[in-house]
Amino acid sequence: MDDLRTTLATFSAEDRKDFGRFIQRQRKKQKGRMDSRLYELLLHQKEYSTDELVARLYPEEPNTVAYYALRKRLMRHVTDFLLLRQRQQDPTAASSVRGQLTLAQYLFEAGVPRMAWLTLRKAEKLALTNEQYELLNTIYNLQIAQADSEYADDLNDIIRRRNLNKKAADEEERAGIAHSLIRQRLREARVRGRAGEAFDGIMHEVLREYDLQEAFARRPSLLYRLMAIARSAMLARRDFASFTPFVIRCYRLMEKRHGFAQAHRYYQLSLLYMIAHGLYRTRRFTESIEYLEQLRVALYTGPRGHYADFVPKYTFLLAANYAFLRRNTESIQLLEEVLKGRDVVLNPRDQLTARLGLGFHYFAEGKFSKTNQVLIGIGRSDRWCEQQMGLEWVFNKSLGEMLVQLEMGNPDLALNRLRAIERILRERLGDEGGDYHYVLNYLALVREIIDDPAAPTKPGFVQRMEALPAFLPLEREDLHAMSFYAWLKARTVARPYYDVLLELSASAPA
Repeated sequence: MDDLRTTLATFSAEDRKDFGRFIQRQRKKQKGRMDSRLYELLLHQKEYSTDELVARLYPEEPNTVAYYALRKRLMRHVTDFLLLRQRQQDPTAASSVRGQLTLAQYLFEAGVPRMAWLTLRKAEKLALTNEQYELLNTIYNLQIAQADSEYADDLNDIIRRRNLNKKAADEEERAGIAHSLIRQRLREARVRGRAGEAFDGIMHEVLREYDLQEAFARRPSLLYRLMAIARSAMLARRDFASFTPFVIRCYRLMEKRHGFAQAHRYYQLSLLYMIAHGLYRTRRFTESIEYLEQLRVALYTGPRGHYADFVPKYTFLLAANYAFLRRNTESIQLLEEVLKGRDVVLNPRDQLTARLGLGFHYFAEGKFSKTNQVLIGIGRSDRWCEQQMGLEWVFNKSLGEMLVQLEMGNPDLALNRLRAIERILRERLGDEGGDYHYVLNYLALVREIIDDPAAPTKPGFVQRMEALPAFLPLEREDLHAMSFYAWLKARTVARPYYDVLLELSASAPA
């Protein structure tokens, strides 16, 4: 297995484009570089052997030594590219602190102590503001090492600050251990089928063992990490009814006791999103919108560095809430606006999420031609979409394409899409469809409607529809998943699809 090829394969489509441009910029420094050529060969669908790569790169005279030197250079480009991207995307300012620290170290070595100490003080101030305790430890050690300079701070004061920081850094380390232990013990409890009821006990036991109860109540970064673990456990069980009050209680306690400083904005936004999403999943749409409004205010009064992360999340969740409050037209306006990219440019995953969501909102309005245009506008193969979004997302898209063709009066096209979905399911997961066996049962009912549009009115159809094995939990999911069941039910009762969808959401258990 080629480790460099494996590493490059983890890049998203957008990352691959950016990295290709990054290499091009490096090439300007030295003409004739073959980095780009090796990069293209490693990304080729066919996995070339070393001999084949050498032959393609050096067709006139194979040169293995030059080939391995080229690989090392390309790997350095990968490392530099990832470091640059991390600095651009880092919400915690750690990369900026590292940059200042690196500059200070260089200035000391270059014999410019006054500038070095000025830079080091800037790094310390930035690290303190953003609670970068491990980096502060490095900064203080460097200050101690350079304390004989005429520009240095008082050594005793540096040692005092270093000792205070050591306590906070130790607390951070203990928190990291606690997070890993909680995650591990939750996995063990999940195997026994008791993850939900075990969570509170596991959490309190580990926090008490590592003396962290108070730290999690006053440190937004630690609270966020703990809530992220709790959310993962609850997502596995779809137990939003238990998780949402828990995270609300923790958030309000933090807000009341300590508040959220500017340096904590990312954690505050993340916690508000968790709450809003949990409320949406438990059908408390109005309350979800209230917390989304808090998120919006916090987002737009802070630095723009968090826009790319949270503007799409905020917009998608707000649109989903509106859809269940009979404000679907506003949902469409929100998604159309965000797709224009005026406030933030969507990454490929968010582009796909927005387009599929917009298609379903149009479908709810009965605008089937527009739904079809939006789905066609995705313009990517199912294989590419699966790499970006996963198999379930592709099933949602394919089912939507099938239903819209049927609504547009194209039963042959709908049947073709149905057969394609069945084929993929059976090829990937076996004749019974594995975890997606309910989709095969659903498709069987749709096939009956394609063959005979009057099928939903015939004896037995409603009973088979209500017996779909996994649509009860799906009724508790988002607009996409519930849409499919609502469409079938609307056919059996001969009523507008959107009305049936809203009734299902109102009657589904939280």
